[in-house]
Amino acid sequence: MEEDELEFVEDLDAILHLSPEVQLAIEQVFPSQDPLDRADFNAVEYINTLFPTEQSLANIDEVVNKIRLKIRRLDDNIRTVVRGQTNVGQDGRQALEEAQKAIQQLFGKIKDIKDKAEKSEQMVKEITRDIKQLDHAKRHLTTSITTLNHLHMLAGGVDSLEAMTRKRQYGEVANLLQGVVNVLEHFQKYMGIPQIRQLSERVKAAQSELGTQILADFEEAFPSQGSKRTGGPSIVLRDACLVANVLDPRIKQEIIKKFIRQHLSEYLVLFQENQDVAWLDKIDRRYAWIKRQLVDYEEKYGRMFPEEWCMTERIAVEFCHITRCQQLAKLMRTRAREIEVKLLLFAIQRTTNFEGLLAKRFTGSTLSDTTFFCPTNPFLEDESGDDNASEKDEDLDRPKKPKAPDNPFHGIISKCFEPHLYVYIESQDKNLGELIDRFVADFRAQGPPKSGTEEGGAVLPSCADLFVYYKKCMVQCSQLSTGEPMIALATIFQKYLREYAWKILSGNLPKTSTNSGGLTITSLLKEKEGSEVAKFTMDELCLICSVLSTAEYCLATTQQLEEKLKEKVDASLMERINLTGEMDTFSTVISNSIQLLVQDLDSACDPALTAMSKMPWQSVEHVGDQSPYVTSVIMHIKQNVPIIRDNLAATRKYFTQFCIKFTNSFIPKFINHLFRCKPISMVGAEQLLLDTHSLKTVLLDLPSIGSQVLRKAPASYTKIVVKGMTRAEMILKVVMAPHEPLVVFVDNYIKLLADGNPETFQKILDMKGLKRSEQNSMLELFRQRLPTPPSGPDSAPSLSFSAPTPEQESSRIRKLEKLIKKRIQ
Repeated sequence: MEEDELEFVEDLDAILHLSPEVQLAIEQVFPSQDPLDRADFNAVEYINTLFPTEQSLANIDEVVNKIRLKIRRLDDNIRTVVRGQTNVGQDGRQALEEAQKAIQQLFGKIKDIKDKAEKSEQMVKEITRDIKQLDHAKRHLTTSITTLNHLHMLAGGVDSLEAMTRKRQYGEVANLLQGVVNVLEHFQKYMGIPQIRQLSERVKAAQSELGTQILADFEEAFPSQGSKRTGGPSIVLRDACLVANVLDPRIKQEIIKKFIRQHLSEYLVLFQENQDVAWLDKIDRRYAWIKRQLVDYEEKYGRMFPEEWCMTERIAVEFCHITRCQQLAKLMRTRAREIEVKLLLFAIQRTTNFEGLLAKRFTGSTLSDTTFFCPTNPFLEDESGDDNASEKDEDLDRPKKPKAPDNPFHGIISKCFEPHLYVYIESQDKNLGELIDRFVADFRAQGPPKSGTEEGGAVLPSCADLFVYYKKCMVQCSQLSTGEPMIALATIFQKYLREYAWKILSGNLPKTSTNSGGLTITSLLKEKEGSEVAKFTMDELCLICSVLSTAEYCLATTQQLEEKLKEKVDASLMERINLTGEMDTFSTVISNSIQLLVQDLDSACDPALTAMSKMPWQSVEHVGDQSPYVTSVIMHIKQNVPIIRDNLAATRKYFTQFCIKFTNSFIPKFINHLFRCKPISMVGAEQLLLDTHSLKTVLLDLPSIGSQVLRKAPASYTKIVVKGMTRAEMILKVVMAPHEPLVVFVDNYIKLLADGNPETFQKILDMKGLKRSEQNSMLELFRQRLPTPPSGPDSAPSLSFSAPTPEQESSRIRKLEKLIKKRIQ
């Protein structure tokens, strides 16, 4: 019977096994949360869910009844569905036949519609055939009439054009010539006809004659020989300019060129190389002369030339070209030794002011027509408000920037000064050298910042002065050039940043003294204010903090300076701007300053730790308050730390670094001195443990010690203190523990200290005062009890809970089945 049931179950599983796609479709159509509907249904898990404990078997009858009721409902649903599907096949076949009939009818109707559409299209073509022929005839007739009219206009226009040219009636010629040219364009495809080609040649001849005639008229009115202008503006020349607009562009360019050359001929004579007014100190006169000439041109010739010719701007641009290439550049090469910094800056200032004036007056539309235009400075920006206070006093030292943010005329003249900017660079090198020397002298004269004053711990004023001067130089140089001179200036900046770091900052740090001054342990342990342990005075501590704050300011400002220099310099030279070395120098000054502060406080605590290691801890009879050496350490901390914290209030992160570095230095030193305390009695160890706890409390409060405002110490600092001082406490607890039995003592040491170094264990035994023979046996036991290091990263011990085996799981299921059968019976 059981074998038949098993075969039936296997056949049923084979029938009910559905593919994953079918199972997914069923879940989408009939979503269910019932575990019985799941494809991966597990009877054992389901029964364990119903009866998680043996106590839950009490309601097994209720569960069995619910399952039987559910089975009956499923049987009813299956029966209803099966009966409902009896006639589905017949209904489907009938619906399919009806659909096929409907499709055949629809196909017939579509075919009828298509036949009717073809007949309609043929009918429309027959109707419109005659209309198309009429449209073609109309189009050809219209084209013929238009062409004849154009031919009549062209023939009459050519005759009139030749007659007006002989009479110099340029006003009428300007309008007529443009019309004749436009009409002639319509006959380009008929140039094979002799009459049309003849008319085209007559038009070209008339244009050539007009060009020659107009140039002769301008030459007569404005002769190129001599500097004196005998002609003047006239209506004929004004109309001739309108004709030149229609003629070959070379005619217009020739007129402009001759007029501007004749207009600037006087300038070439007045400002020759051998003239006094040609030198840089009288450069204002050049610009004053061109201003007068432009005003004179506007009054006399402003209406003669068309506005779109921009003659005023062209005259100014040609003046700039002559001034830069033919006058100033050549003159400065000849007299290079006479160029001084103030003279050069004066000339640049006046030149850039003139370029700014041109930018206000003109748009720069004619600059693209010239080959001598210098590219504008891409880094020119509006920095209004910078150095306004010193603008009046240093008018000759700083050229003014054009107010317009985009000046198309920038560099059109001032570019010629760039080859001579080495004079400016050398001057700035000399000025910065003198500035650094003045900073050194001022510092020696005024002395270091005093403690308790606003100057204590503050940034040195000379630092701000240096970077303000740097900014002024950078702005000046960027106005003059964004090329190699900026690179040279950056090199000078680097030089004096390093000098400032070493001469002003590192050079003024107080020197540490190796002499202890003959201090005794007794004097070290005296708890009184003004102890002579500290090596640095309060003023010296303030000086160190001030140097640190200044170095931090220099570090941040140097980074900004590098970014600004890269903005000012040409894009191709950006990679050559690198102030990383100078920033590293200031970082070194900061590290040295922090190290000095740490070293000072650390060395002040050394005598107290030495006194601790020399105390007779074996003869201590009772545990009292904290020992005198702890009081001495706390006194030095309370003397130094508040001063350092107050002076580094603006640079809190470096105060935190100071605290961390001091802790990292003090705690290992304290533990080393702790190992020197030997032998130690039980009471002595307890006293040391009390002292260690006191020091731990003080170190945890170190960042806010002596402060009225309590601030939580940084988590990183607290972690270092807790880890280090806990190790010291564990050492003392091991010392306090009895050394017998030996195995317990060794295991306790390994558990508390987790240190596998035999030397550390040896030090612990020395602190306990054990004999050498006892130590040897304990060291051997210690080596044996050390845990074996893992052979690989995956061999680390770990706790795990094993899952039940299949046999255990099967046994549990059988027990549950027996309980269910008993309850059913």
